[in-house]
Amino acid sequence: MNRKSLIFCAAALAASLVLCAAGFQLAAMPKETLNAARAAVPAQALPDVTVGGGFGKVSVVELVGYYIENPPAPADGTVPAVKRFRGC
Repeated sequence: MNRKSLIFCAAALAASLVLCAAGFQLAAMPKETLNAARAAVPAQALPDVTVGGGFGKVSVVELVGYYIENPPAPADGTVPAVKRFRGC
């Protein structure tokens, strides 16, 4: 390789690293937001969630309870097999 192509490759690599560093600084979330997202919050402390379809606002505790009692169907539409434990 000649000297011009080595200089070009090094300059292109340096420029791409500088652009990536600057882009990351612009796209990164603030530290306060990250720290708040890492802290666990009890479900009772969360605000009510507005559910569409005329349901209005529902508490998070009610949503979790409904999800546990009525789990969503699998994406492929199959019904999971029921395991039956029988004796010998």
